[in-house]
Amino acid sequence: MIDLRSDTVSQPTDAMRQAMARAEVGDDVLGDDPTVRRLEEASAERIGKEAALYVPSGTMANLLALLVTCGRGDEAVVGSESHILHHEAVGASALGGISLRSVANDDRGRIDPDEVASVVRAPAAAPRTVLVCLENTQNRCGGAAIPLDSMRGAAEVARGAGAAVHLDGARIFNAALALETDAATIAGLADTVSFCFSKGLGAPVGSVLTGPREVIDRARVLRRQLGGGMRQAGVIAAAALHALEHHVERLSEDHERAARLADGLASLPGGAIDIDAPDTNIVFFEIDDALDGVEFRERLAAEGVLCSGTGPQRVRMVTHLGVDDAGVEGAVAAARRVVESMRAA
Repeated sequence: MIDLRSDTVSQPTDAMRQAMARAEVGDDVLGDDPTVRRLEEASAERIGKEAALYVPSGTMANLLALLVTCGRGDEAVVGSESHILHHEAVGASALGGISLRSVANDDRGRIDPDEVASVVRAPAAAPRTVLVCLENTQNRCGGAAIPLDSMRGAAEVARGAGAAVHLDGARIFNAALALETDAATIAGLADTVSFCFSKGLGAPVGSVLTGPREVIDRARVLRRQLGGGMRQAGVIAAAALHALEHHVERLSEDHERAARLADGLASLPGGAIDIDAPDTNIVFFEIDDALDGVEFRERLAAEGVLCSGTGPQRVRMVTHLGVDDAGVEGAVAAARRVVESMRAA
């Protein structure tokens, strides 16, 4: 099976499992887990922030950023295609009483600073706009790496209005690679930054929220309120630490394979697929309306290739450390067989 549904499906490497087996552990809720502490320190240093907090998921990391910055009745501005808006079960509203107001992401994931300025409310307004959330890479917009100038423009508008800036940097190392910069430079545009170990970095579980120490100290209390306090978490933190130390540089392999995957799919007969060159490891494409996109995915699964989609005709494939060159070639060959059989039907 060639599993291209997400980079979250990757399996721990043998070296990662060994790191987990020999991890030093303690009670992390009591602050006693040395491996978690090392991971948090390494994460903060890598991203250029004062402190970090290890949490079970990127969704919790983003939620904590919202909760620690916004009060009940406050407003946060998010992108119309943001993960926070579409894929986090409206936790900000349900648990924090926070209103989410959206501004448009264009087809490459960018947000127009002028539109941010048009929706940010005055400090005396109700609700107050106290946070602007950015995302890089932008998942639903093809895994696009958002240029620094675009991020900077939105961040400057936010700060000019007295609002803080949070970056959902789930795949920030993919963004840094695509933009030919480093993660700390991207993170420097935001007050708080989250990133995931369980996506391209290939760890089985976990994310971090990074930012000023005072903010992270308050987030640590909120993490426990959300049920995110973990005990001997060093076992999983060891995998995340191994990923941070050994898997960042190899992300270029995923990008190269995504580009080859996109090229192969673009060559399918009859213009069956409309595809843009990917920035990173996420490939989105549209199936020709003459073919049924749901049927395409079902037939592809029967051929041993799994993928996902955000609409009936929109398909998503993601490369990761569990997909080698043969997997890319196999996926393209299977897609060709499916398209040819559907055309012939």
